Amino acid sequence: MMQYFHRQVQLWGEETQRSLSDKKIAIVGAGGLGSSLAFALGASGIGEIHMIDFDEVSLHNIHRQIAFKMGDEGKNKALLNTELIEQRCPYVKAIAHPCNFEEWCAKNIEVDLIIDATDNLPTRGEINIYAKEKKLPWLYGSVEAFNGQVCFFEGSSFNDVFKITQKTPAGIAAPIVMHIASLQANIALRFLAGLSIKKDLLYYLFFNEEGELITQKFSLPKM
Repeated sequence: MMQYFHRQVQLWGEETQRSLSDKKIAIVGAGGLGSSLAFALGASGIGEIHMIDFDEVSLHNIHRQIAFKMGDEGKNKALLNTELIEQRCPYVKAIAHPCNFEEWCAKNIEVDLIIDATDNLPTRGEINIYAKEKKLPWLYGSVEAFNGQVCFFEGSSFNDVFKITQKTPAGIAAPIVMHIASLQANIALRFLAGLSIKKDLLYYLFFNEEGELITQKFSLPKM
């Protein structure tokens, strides 16, 4: 097993790598962000990854949802992602939940971290409420056009910072989805490995009119 994770072991040693096998995470949404998170974290050695999504693959998903290919239309996204994770890494247990977040909550599955890979504010509000009730940290991520946001929520409340509305997403460039998911995955992996991270800090990344990538940071109020 350590040979599989050789480059990570070089980074933080065998003890930390083994500790990851005791960690459990839930990824809510198995589409754009969820697919990229499955790639980034699915071969990291995290012991158990729960993929939650009731949705099925559509043709217009495939260009930005990297777990899927032509011919996957009509198949459940969570199931396809878990199959991919276990094909790439036999040391990770991937569990599909073809249901919505509320139905997953009713299962009372214990995890160490919840990662938001949804595309709507109401579900993120539900994640926030559930995480507060369970005293769990959760990792928010969103993408639109050429910009995105990421925040590791622990002491702050998403519902107090964001106005919860129904909103139809604008167009999305495929690479920004992978970029935001990569930032989420890096923060998640550092947290699970016991490395330092900044909590309750909102990262806002966007390209300005000159094509320069700008990163802004905003400290969020604690509850």
